[in-house]
Parts: sequence; structure tokens; C-alpha cells
Amino acid sequence: MADTMQFDLVSPERSLVSVPVREVRLPGTDGDLTAMPGHAPTIVTLRPGLVTVIGADGSQTEFAVTGGFVEIGPDSVSLLAERGHARDEMTQDIFNDMMAEAHRNRRSAESRRETVGEDVVTAAAKLLADMEALGTHVGLDPNQSTVPN
Repeated sequence: MADTMQFDLVSPERSLVSVPVREVRLPGTDGDLTAMPGHAPTIVTLRPGLVTVIGADGSQTEFAVTGGFVEIGPDSVSLLAERGHARDEMTQDIFNDMMAEAHRNRRSAESRRETVGEDVVTAAAKLLADMEALGTHVGLDPNQSTVPN
């Protein structure tokens, strides 16, 4: 078994990284997981959180994502993020935009509760809570981004 695999992280705006890695730690919607060379093929949905990449040289890099999908194979990991930024690029303004979108999604789901159902409302509230946790984890203030009704 090889000791590295290819990792690619792309968002709609740009390709964030394409490098050989030892492991990738992912915030899956059903729980965190780590992909390493030889991993069984799978596709995972992501929740807002940090993606931690351990490079071939042992270096560690983190990326904040708002969600998306990741395809894991024995030789590669391809992550398609809804929105992604290197952790050191995350500013309060960028985070405020992310939070504003999460607030809008929650309000929209709540206003259409009768049509969309309780599961969608619960998922929107969970997404907002995950976004708040992401901001707190990277040292940003989720309360600065409160959107008026």
C-alpha cells in the first residue's frame, strides 16, 4: 500500500489545493472521519467544519468548508466544497457572509415549514449550529453576524 494519496479540494470559486497527502480529516454529516491511502471507496456529504490535511512531508494544513461532498478512493480524495477557504484566509467578514447565508436558509425553511416539513427545518437549524461552531473553532465571533429579521 502506498503511503500517500492525491488530495484535491475545489470550491465553485477556485481550486484550493491539489497535493499528495498522508491523511485527510473530514467533517462528515454523520460524523468525522479520516481518509488514508487504501481507504475503501465511498462518497460522503460534509457539514460545515474544518478539513485537516496531513501532507506527504507531515505538515498540517486546515481548510474551512461550509459543506459539500467528498469522494474517497484508495488512491485519492476529491472534495467539492460548497464554499471553502484556507483557515489562515478566514476573516470575520468572510465568516459573517457564511453566517448570513445560514441564517437566511434557516429563516426560509421555517417560513415554509408546512411545505418542506420538519426534517428540513431541523436540518437548517443544525447547519446554522455547525456554522457557529466552525467560527468559534477558528476564533471568529458568530454573534457579529446576526442578521436582523
